Amino acid sequence: MKAVILAGGFGTRISEESHLKPKPMIEIGGEPILLHIMKIYSYYGINDFIICCGYKGNMIKEYFEDLKSDQWNVQTIDTGLETMTGGRLKRIEKEIEDTFCMTYGDGVSDVDLNKLISFHEKNQSLATLTAIHPPERFGVLDLSGDHVKEFHEKHRGETSWINGGFFVFEKQIFDYIKNGDSTTLEKAPFETLAKEKKLFAFRHEGFWHPMDTLRDKKHLEGLWASNKAPWKKW
Repeated sequence: MKAVILAGGFGTRISEESHLKPKPMIEIGGEPILLHIMKIYSYYGINDFIICCGYKGNMIKEYFEDLKSDQWNVQTIDTGLETMTGGRLKRIEKEIEDTFCMTYGDGVSDVDLNKLISFHEKNQSLATLTAIHPPERFGVLDLSGDHVKEFHEKHRGETSWINGGFFVFEKQIFDYIKNGDSTTLEKAPFETLAKEKKLFAFRHEGFWHPMDTLRDKKHLEGLWASNKAPWKKW
């Protein structure tokens, strides 16, 4: 199974670091957060990666050219500077042959990928996202059973859920990306899938944290430095 990682955004909310490098290359514990994410997948036996590059993508490409690994197969693909999330995914369609994983290049979690994939297969889902409890600043998902019903912008307490990435998709996901580079995956494609009851949510009660801001980076660095990084399974 392949894992696609979206790593092309500008990272404007962490511009203190992203003016020098793409956000997925910002380091936690001396290694890019992108590498941490890949090690999570590798722990579960997923070692075939497609990295969708954009902003300062040459730095990501050069990093993996220098990183020699007999275990990993890594493709770095330029998916455009201004391309939205759905557009980036659409650009690598020809590289996908079957069920695949996808996530964002700026968030870590201790999600059990084996359970996530089994959940996806059991429900014969076209698309499965990992639902997590949100920090205050995030909008929330309205769930009906394991289906996603609607998206809400406002936080609604500790029982709320948000999209935490760590997706499993069938190849048919590409049929829902209809506006090329301008397609935001989390908008029309997911909204259509939700209406068709083809978008499932795997509830994860454990750790998840993005690296959107410098404050997030310092928090993750602190966990790593104290040997309390929940996502470190390797």
